[in-house]
Amino acid sequence: MSILSKLSFKDQAFKLREDAILDAATRILAGKGFDLMTMDDVALEVGLSKPSLYKHFKSKEDLVGEAMIRLLDGALDFLARQNTADSPVGRLSGLLEWAMRVRLDGGLPFLPSASPQVRDMLTRNLRYVTKVLKLNGQLEKIVQAGKKAGELRSDLPDDVILFSYYARTCDPAVEYLRLYSKMDTEAIIAHMLGVCFDGIGRNSPSR
Repeated sequence: MSILSKLSFKDQAFKLREDAILDAATRILAGKGFDLMTMDDVALEVGLSKPSLYKHFKSKEDLVGEAMIRLLDGALDFLARQNTADSPVGRLSGLLEWAMRVRLDGGLPFLPSASPQVRDMLTRNLRYVTKVLKLNGQLEKIVQAGKKAGELRSDLPDDVILFSYYARTCDPAVEYLRLYSKMDTEAIIAHMLGVCFDGIGRNSPSR
C-alpha cells in the first residue's frame, strides 16, 4: 500500500497539490534558475493563488530546498533498488544514467548552481545536508569498492572521483547535444556515459 493511499482524502489532495508545486518549481528552476524564479511564477504555473502556495511553502528558499531534497530522495531510492552484486562501475553508471534522464525530462542536476547564495541556502537546510551526506556516503563506498576491484583509478582520491562524477550530472554538454545535435535521448546518454567512464582519447590514460 502506498503512503498516499494511507492518507485521508483531504491530506491526499494536499500532497498531490504539493507534488504539483514541486514539479512546477523544478521546471522553472531548470529553465530560469534560482535568481530569476519567483513565487509568482510557481503560483501561475500551478494555477494557485499565492496565499495557497504559501500554505505549502513559506518561502522560495523553502520550496527550492524541498525540490532538491526530492531529487536526492529519488537518487537514494534508485541506489536502494540496485542489485548490490552488480559491478561498482555498473552501479555508478546506472545512477548517472538515471540522473541524466531526470535532467533531460526537465529535472535538476545534483549540483544545482554555482551561485554562492544557493549554496549557502542549501547548507543551512539540515534535511538537505543530511540527505547529501547519506548519498555521498553510499557513493563513496561504491567508489572504494571500484578501486579495490581495479575498475577505478586507485591513484585518484575518492573526493576527486566523486566530485567529477557529480559534475557529470550538470554537464552543459547534455543540453548542447539536445539542442544542436541530431542525437536522440538514448544516444546522448550512451555517449555521455562513455565520456565519463572511458574518456575521449584513443587510448586509456596511463595508470
